[in-house]
Amino acid sequence: MERFKYNRGEKLNPAYDKTGDDPPIYQESSFTNNFSNEENRAVRPSVVSAFGHDTLDRVPNIDFYRNAGSVSGHRAVRPSLQELHDVFQKVTVYNGGISVPDTVEDDREGSEGTPSDNLESAIPTDNKSGVVKFGWIRGVLVRCMLNIWGVMLFIRLSWVFGQAGWGLGTVVIALSCVVTTITGLSMSAISTNGVVRGGGAYYMISRSLGPEFGGSIGLIFAFANAVAVAMYVVGFAETVVFLLEENDAIMVDKLNDIRIVSCITVILLLGISVAGMEWEAKAQIILLVILLAAIVNVFVGTFIPATEEKKAKGFFNYDLKIFLENFPPSFRNGESFFSVFAVFFPAATGILAGANISGDLKDPQAAIPKGTLLAILITGVTYLGVALCVSATVVRDATGNLTELIAPGNFCKGSEIAACKLGYNFSSCDVQPCKFGLMNSFQVMTMVSGFGYLITAGTFSATLSSALASLVSAPKVFQALCKDNIYKALHFFAKGHGKNNEPIRGYILTFVISVAFILIGDLNTIAPIISNFFLASYALINFSCFHASYAKSPGWRPAYKFYNMWLSLLGALLCCVVMFVINWWAALLTYAIEILLYVYVAVKKPDVNWGSSKQAVTFVSAVSNALTLAAIEDHVKNFRPQILVLTGTTRSRPALLDLAHAFSKNYGLCLACEVFVGPRSEALQVMNAGMEKSKLWLRKTKRKAFYAAVASNTFKEGAEHLLQASGLGRLKPNTLMIGFKRNWRTIATEAVQSYVGVLHDAFDFEYGTVMLRMNQGLDMSHIIEAEEEMLKAVKEAQDLENEMLPNGGKGKGLFRKSRKSSQQVLTARVSVCSPPPPQVAMINEGLVEASTQFKKKQPKGTIDVWWLFDDGGLTLLLPYILTTRKKWKDCKLRIFIAGQPGRSELDKQEMMSLLQKFRINCSDISVIDDLHVKPSAESLKILEDLIEPFRLHEKSKDAVQAAAMQKEHPWKITDEELDTFEEKTNLQVRVNELLQENSKSANLIIVSMPIARKETVSDFLYMAWLDILTKNLPPILLIRGNHKSVLTFYS
Repeated sequence: MERFKYNRGEKLNPAYDKTGDDPPIYQESSFTNNFSNEENRAVRPSVVSAFGHDTLDRVPNIDFYRNAGSVSGHRAVRPSLQELHDVFQKVTVYNGGISVPDTVEDDREGSEGTPSDNLESAIPTDNKSGVVKFGWIRGVLVRCMLNIWGVMLFIRLSWVFGQAGWGLGTVVIALSCVVTTITGLSMSAISTNGVVRGGGAYYMISRSLGPEFGGSIGLIFAFANAVAVAMYVVGFAETVVFLLEENDAIMVDKLNDIRIVSCITVILLLGISVAGMEWEAKAQIILLVILLAAIVNVFVGTFIPATEEKKAKGFFNYDLKIFLENFPPSFRNGESFFSVFAVFFPAATGILAGANISGDLKDPQAAIPKGTLLAILITGVTYLGVALCVSATVVRDATGNLTELIAPGNFCKGSEIAACKLGYNFSSCDVQPCKFGLMNSFQVMTMVSGFGYLITAGTFSATLSSALASLVSAPKVFQALCKDNIYKALHFFAKGHGKNNEPIRGYILTFVISVAFILIGDLNTIAPIISNFFLASYALINFSCFHASYAKSPGWRPAYKFYNMWLSLLGALLCCVVMFVINWWAALLTYAIEILLYVYVAVKKPDVNWGSSKQAVTFVSAVSNALTLAAIEDHVKNFRPQILVLTGTTRSRPALLDLAHAFSKNYGLCLACEVFVGPRSEALQVMNAGMEKSKLWLRKTKRKAFYAAVASNTFKEGAEHLLQASGLGRLKPNTLMIGFKRNWRTIATEAVQSYVGVLHDAFDFEYGTVMLRMNQGLDMSHIIEAEEEMLKAVKEAQDLENEMLPNGGKGKGLFRKSRKSSQQVLTARVSVCSPPPPQVAMINEGLVEASTQFKKKQPKGTIDVWWLFDDGGLTLLLPYILTTRKKWKDCKLRIFIAGQPGRSELDKQEMMSLLQKFRINCSDISVIDDLHVKPSAESLKILEDLIEPFRLHEKSKDAVQAAAMQKEHPWKITDEELDTFEEKTNLQVRVNELLQENSKSANLIIVSMPIARKETVSDFLYMAWLDILTKNLPPILLIRGNHKSVLTFYS
């Protein structure tokens, strides 16, 4: 309905003396001015001179494009379109210059503990402030290489190539690199499509696919990194305990020694991490140097002539016969290509080590693609080079026995022909297992290398560097997740400390988790789950890139161009396949956990909007479906009410909106519409200020409706615009729903004409029309305004008192001044905040209770349908739809029809047959055969009193005087008009009598709406018909379809 009510400050109809039966209208105080958000922000003026003259227009500047809510507290704002359009009215000239808002200071209210865009909107910190930021080499390349070069390089790589041969072994490494490279390309595209803040994989996935996917993968990814710390540290501890065992220095026993060494190591790593990123980076550099020395040591060792001891253990330096013998696979003990691949692939899952500290990088957009892809290339070549060198120098099986030599010229047989040709007889390995060779020993790299102790140091370096990277990654990702407040219970861990905003609480949590798994966890069992958690992250990164490309959003403009959407989709599918290859039950468990977390976040609906590709795809899909629908002709079987409901503000008439929503539910269109009446500039300002507020209320109260508003000089003109222009293609409203205007006798004539004019327009535009009347009324705007005023007064008083709290007892003078100001505010609002009189309070209480009537489940009862005129079936279809809703399922339909005297039974049978063909069930059909009976004198007297103030009474005057009166009051009801429409007028009175007799106890009454012919029936007579028809009844709906069939009995 219209925003500015006609009975506020407008001239009342002089023909009627106002009574007190309507809800009261509270007087507005001087504090009720509507301020836009812009006016609540502190602004700093500046003078702008461009293009040789003073102007409000600003040149392009990056500060204009920062997000609202910047953690820096200020952001630049460009002048609004209204400020430019109304420049001479809004700007002030100082010494020939123009004052323009330059920056905005956000009040930060509500920023703590709520989902926010603070991560995106933060202005990058200047390095001069002492914050440590890393380049692409130290920040990404080094970390990724250290994480990918794991113990696999020194312990299991020889076994992989022994089982698969260097032919299929190369395929294993190549396939792993394909998966990681595709993921790296996808990650590069995502990371260069805008500013990347802290959070790594979580940040990229959540901003691309939305909080549901991001929240689920962020939690399991952080957990996977925390458990990975335990796995890497235990690997380090096992090597240490092995050395202790060799030197007979076991402390307690082997198992407990591993636990002791692991816990001490985690504590030391935690100390390095908490000390700051600079210390952690230095430690990584030291570990990298050790690791590089160990890798070089392997290559150098292959050129050092093999000793007799090494030859007995299978190492012969480079030999083509060994290289060719190791080419084909030799799977043993039930191993296969996929099982071997499953062993190797987790070694390649360190590509996110650099991205995980994205918040600590100087330029994440440049560093992540360059460092990650180069790390994949270097580590892939390293793995392949080391594996091929070992495959060309070491046989698969060796006994280690120096005496098992073979004389030259003897015939060689068995599987170890190459060793035989080199003078060693390892044929016994075909009969019983041997301890040496590629297939049997995990110490091959130590044997091959030039200096064995460097391999041990390299193993230490590989495990510790991976553990340190995971120990840093888990808290960083977890902190970013907690800052977004997707899981409100975890917001405690969002707080950072120090100049680098270190997640100390996250470090402690990661430490607790890793120690717990060291002490009680079965790491061999949980290892496949952790690998699958990482792979799920890779899959979603690839899918994010594909999804964003598929959506074709103009906002998808990655600076990195070397990607392909279908390649990203292939990468996502490969990751999913690899998950099952590694461990099928772990893959299913990963999917189950992710789906569970996804559903949780989706149900909670965090209040964030990151412009995800999911939104873009939804939009594209909606447009595509709308276009497809537009090409299809409407069919009566697919008719559903698409309702345009004139609610005013979305909160003003909740009962009207709830009933409209019951008709449309999630299956039809429901538009909550508002007309802002008044001078264009003022109406537009109020409309723009309240638009988001109304939409937000619909979302929070879970009303599945759209909000639309127009600004217009009159209510009729605005409603006409809505009726003509609302909707899109076939998604266009076909039914107008409006509340009955209870105060039609007290408001200005123009308001009544405007209201009736809307009904005429609805009929002209062939809308079905629905009107709701409730005895208590529908409009709650005066109660809402009073409530808002009271809350505003309380808030202002609290704000004034809060100003004094930090000063303690020092600012007594300020305290007294503030108390006085607070008292003045409360006194000024007394007219609004004081309790209303008892009679008014009772009326308001009834109105509030009635406003929620259709929100609640309806008790057992009936919906009485008075289908008096055939309008195409809308009068019957709408109540049937109601009975299909959960809240109305206990209500039965009762049908009332008009019939001729003497054939009531026949009319009843015909209606019953029609309803059966329509497949609509009803509990009873009543035929009313006395509609033609004249109403009682008492009812007619009520009607006469109703229209008396609006009658012209021209018959009691002479012709000249009657003509003058009619010219002066053309809107009044003439005696001639009453005579012409006497029968129709009596019919409305008679129907009300019958409603009182038959439907007084119904939950809802539905009656065919009478139609007034244009320019024949006056507006006030029509309002009198509607009033007398619906007076003193339960909630009643007047319905008139557009006389096109909405029901059919054909299949």
